[in-house]
Amino acid sequence: MISRRDFIKYSLQGIAAIAVPVTAIEIINPSKLFASKDAREIRWGFLVDTEKCVGCGFCVKACKNENEIPYDINASRTWVERYVLTKDGKVLADSPKAGRDGFITGRIELGQGKYQDIKNEDIEKAFFVPKLCNQCENPPCVQVCPVGATYQTEDGVVLVDRKWCIGCGYCIMACPYGVRFFHPVYHAAEKCNFCYHRITKGLKTACMAACPFGARLIGNINDPNDEVGRVIRTERVSVLKDEFGTKPQVYYRGLSKEVR
Repeated sequence: MISRRDFIKYSLQGIAAIAVPVTAIEIINPSKLFASKDAREIRWGFLVDTEKCVGCGFCVKACKNENEIPYDINASRTWVERYVLTKDGKVLADSPKAGRDGFITGRIELGQGKYQDIKNEDIEKAFFVPKLCNQCENPPCVQVCPVGATYQTEDGVVLVDRKWCIGCGYCIMACPYGVRFFHPVYHAAEKCNFCYHRITKGLKTACMAACPFGARLIGNINDPNDEVGRVIRTERVSVLKDEFGTKPQVYYRGLSKEVR
């Protein structure tokens, strides 16, 4: 007998998936941002301080352990990217094993099995950028899911019901941030959910708890006394790909223009 998951999957094979292009970052205007917020008591937001991240990879290890992501696969709910700007104007970026083991050599992964060795004297600037699901206020992944397996909570977090997911892949293709992947064990779409099972109990996210330098912070952006909300209101922060209209809820402090 065919399962419910397979039945729906096969019935949807003729539906065209949605692809979203990739672009850059946007500086956020706090007055414009909070003018659009509703009266919900809690709206979870995440702050990443790129000036504090050292690329140690502790956050990636903690995330994998907390959320049942196989340790050795080259995918993770959160990852760290290394950016290297050379003196001759090149911008190189990589994230070997999602940054799990840190960045201990000057060898940059270029993809397709190719590498480039960079000497210290050739580097103009280098930095690390943690990434994760942006928990968009207008999430395209929710819009394209044909069975409601991806849904948004009242406090703004996008979740995935592994048992309800049919593995069609539409949400993976629709995400402009590339944060989704297939879980190799559960055979369902996978992504960061701000450790919802932890934050709703007053705990830190696994990645935040593991970071030794405080580069990650989660909070209620509707609370004027919350640290995340305060930073967003009073300091210059950025979001990724604001032009798509998804209204991402992951904010970056000190984000360089080269980040893609």
